[in-house]
Amino acid sequence: MNPEQVKSLALAVIDTECEALQALRPRIDDTFVEACRLMLGCRGRVVVSGMGKSGHIGHKIAATLASTGTPAFFVHPGEASHGDLGMITAADVALVLSYSGETDELLTVVPLIKRLGVPLIALTGKPRSSLASAADVHLDVSVPKEACPLGLAPTASTTATLAMGDALAVALLESRGFTQEDFARAHPGGVLGRRLLLHLADIMHTGEAIPAVAPDTPFRDALLEMSRKRLGMTAVIDADNKVLGVFTDGDLRRALDRDLDIHNTQIDQVMTADCRTARADMLAAAALQMMESHKINALLVVDDDQRLIGALNMHDLLRARVV
Repeated sequence: MNPEQVKSLALAVIDTECEALQALRPRIDDTFVEACRLMLGCRGRVVVSGMGKSGHIGHKIAATLASTGTPAFFVHPGEASHGDLGMITAADVALVLSYSGETDELLTVVPLIKRLGVPLIALTGKPRSSLASAADVHLDVSVPKEACPLGLAPTASTTATLAMGDALAVALLESRGFTQEDFARAHPGGVLGRRLLLHLADIMHTGEAIPAVAPDTPFRDALLEMSRKRLGMTAVIDADNKVLGVFTDGDLRRALDRDLDIHNTQIDQVMTADCRTARADMLAAAALQMMESHKINALLVVDDDQRLIGALNMHDLLRARVV
């Protein structure tokens, strides 16, 4: 293996695929807008189909559409002619992919799709192909050349097709007013979903699990409360459960540096009175940002009257995979 030759070939692939993408720019025209209009007006699902490498790209396009607010699914054209065509209804829009525009499996089902009155959008590299001619809207994804030195393996052409699919998905996303919260609802198991959907009420400790003591509690007893509840702090509350302050591991270190008599010191003498609090409906991601910016490891959660209703620390955010 010649390292320089390998790098040269790899760079040639990147350059070729960049050229293929640049060739798409003038094709984002009124025809592209019409394709978006058909998909935006779809009352059912966008049904994506393609064979071979186009099928793999089709799977990705369908997944991207579905996750960005355009209901979509993939149908294998070979299976479509053996029963799966029943998955397509008159309320749908068909998005079919074939670089040659002459894929037999697709051409077999196209008349059946047309008979249903389903709008047909085709992505091909051959504007005069059978599939392009049959389509209501044709999007040209032709490329100057493939990145494969043999000119055979779909490389630049699949990149161009995928990019056109992404362009459709993002244009539709904007047209629908799709938000981060909408995206999170479609990805509840992902990092973004957790960051945008998880509130403090979902992860905070409540009831007896909240470390809390009265202001006249002896220093030693407050330490026992901290140890029992294992949050690295304890809230200091009045008789109405309102937060007066917090005592943390950091406060403990500062108190010991002062050489206090722990047997004759009340917790209100060493607590942090002006402590940070949060509301139960705060996003966990926002709480994380607050804790990081103020360099604190724990947070008290209060209601509108400043009454203590919950507590959490950085470990709770780690367990919830917000960090």
